[in-house]
Amino acid sequence: MGISRDNWHKRRKTGGKRKPYHKKRKYELGRPPANTKIGPRRIHTVRVRGGNKKYRALRLDVGNFSWGSECCTRKTRIIDVVYNASNNELTPEEEEVMNKKRSKRTQKKYDERKKTAKISPLLEEQFQQGKLLACIASRPGQCGRADGYVLEGKELEFYLRKIKAKKGK
Repeated sequence: MGISRDNWHKRRKTGGKRKPYHKKRKYELGRPPANTKIGPRRIHTVRVRGGNKKYRALRLDVGNFSWGSECCTRKTRIIDVVYNASNNELTPEEEEVMNKKRSKRTQKKYDERKKTAKISPLLEEQFQQGKLLACIASRPGQCGRADGYVLEGKELEFYLRKIKAKKGK
């Protein structure tokens, strides 16, 4: 038996049984989850509908993370998974989710902005520790990459509260 994403094997809203009027179809198939872990890169390709390919990331250890307020993106190492919004059971298993030369004019603009830039104390504290909290926005089980963004502002406060509450248990 395979994993099936059909609904004709389930009961009706009224509780009555449905009669199966056809066998299982290829378009109803479901596949097991990728359960991406942290480790040396391992990506499998999956042939999908239309002859296209999906990239199933089984293990990843790096990703591109963008820092929204400073408008920069860097390839960084993923060290740990501290919170998983979809399921708390996935957190202990640690499952997942540039350097171009600038012109003088652009560099001058960046230097001017640096003088007036204000970084929140919460982010500064994380920089002192050498680790930043980030959110994986891409889907590693679909595209084979773990790209995301650095948490800032209200979102950062929210996740820090969640992590603190979990440590207190």
